[in-house]
Amino acid sequence: MESIMAQIQAIKGFADLFPEDSALFLRMEQAAREVFPRYAFGELRTPLLEYTDLFRRSIGTETDVVQKEMYTFADSKERSMTLRPEATAGVMRAYIEHGVHAREAVSKFFTIGPMFRHERPQKGRMRQFHQINCECLGPREAEADAEIICMLMEFLGRLNLGDITLQINSLGCPNCRPAYRKILRDWLESLDPAGLCEDCRRRMETNPLRVLDCKVPTCRENTARAPVMLEHQCPECSAHLDTVLRHLRAQGVSFEINHRLVRGLDYYTRTTFEVVSGSIGAQGSVAGGGRYDGLISSLGGPDVPGIGFACGMERLALLMREDGEHFLSRPDFYLASLDDSCRDAAFELAQILRGAGLGGTLAFETRSMKSAMRQADKSRARFALILGPDELAAGTVAVRNMENGEQRAVSRAEAAGALKA
Repeated sequence: MESIMAQIQAIKGFADLFPEDSALFLRMEQAAREVFPRYAFGELRTPLLEYTDLFRRSIGTETDVVQKEMYTFADSKERSMTLRPEATAGVMRAYIEHGVHAREAVSKFFTIGPMFRHERPQKGRMRQFHQINCECLGPREAEADAEIICMLMEFLGRLNLGDITLQINSLGCPNCRPAYRKILRDWLESLDPAGLCEDCRRRMETNPLRVLDCKVPTCRENTARAPVMLEHQCPECSAHLDTVLRHLRAQGVSFEINHRLVRGLDYYTRTTFEVVSGSIGAQGSVAGGGRYDGLISSLGGPDVPGIGFACGMERLALLMREDGEHFLSRPDFYLASLDDSCRDAAFELAQILRGAGLGGTLAFETRSMKSAMRQADKSRARFALILGPDELAAGTVAVRNMENGEQRAVSRAEAAGALKA
């Protein structure tokens, strides 16, 4: 029996979302669809499965995602397929494949859905996790960076999150970053190799900026005085960042400069940002993104710049749950019959209420008054509706306000209006 049960359990890192959890996800999706269209973003839905080469070329072969975390397999024709580990690459593929650049100068998309990474499950991060992504393609101007960050912070504000901080950095551009990479690599090579983890010793040669992103405490301590990108930027990159920060200050968006913020993917240039929380443990990032001006051309598309961000929905859900239960939907009614003779009328009344736009539960079994009140309380309904032989004969229903305990008889024909009032 134990072996049979083991076969039908959920895969490690893949979670079931019951209504109390999915309600939080629904609230995030509603907030996204309220805020993003006002900035002219439209929803794009891309496949969960793509050719593996898309992610190797876009994310970078030296990233942990490509080297360690992707769910990759061969199909029946021996073609390498991967479940998407992030959304941006798929959006870029769709943008190029369908020639979107030829029909509009600026494209703005948002996506919502599951991603897949084979990493150690932890608080706020599963192997199947969910993201909300936004991508703005076309403008090179710093105003686009500031706009998308303002939109992100407005979206997060709709969720009434508490302890969150916006962090910003700049990664330079192809003109100034190579020189900084050499300066950083030379500095890292002057350190005692024993003070760096194995991954960082490898990254020193392949991608030294990723050393700054290492989460190993000894690595962070030993690289605390590393040269910073902002001191080695070209004038154009400095002016770009100054414009972004000026607009954020003007809009009252608070932020911190984080010199170690390099993000985990290779395609970022210039502006990069994260929103972090101190309330959900070591993995505190709840949203992040940046500019990726060379990504589309590197995938065989036109030289179109872009900027975007992603929000981790599981991590946002942790903050929303701490903020209270007001995100969870609450039924309008719980309707119970006290006698079998009332069940047809109860069924009819429940349908009338639903037709009037109210939501609730019909108790299929007949119940005693005490049992009905207990179940109504468990359902979190605003009103308990009780239909017994007396109410059936009088054409009424007993309506009890579950918040203050007040109860009165209401005509069944007027029940929907009474509940709405």
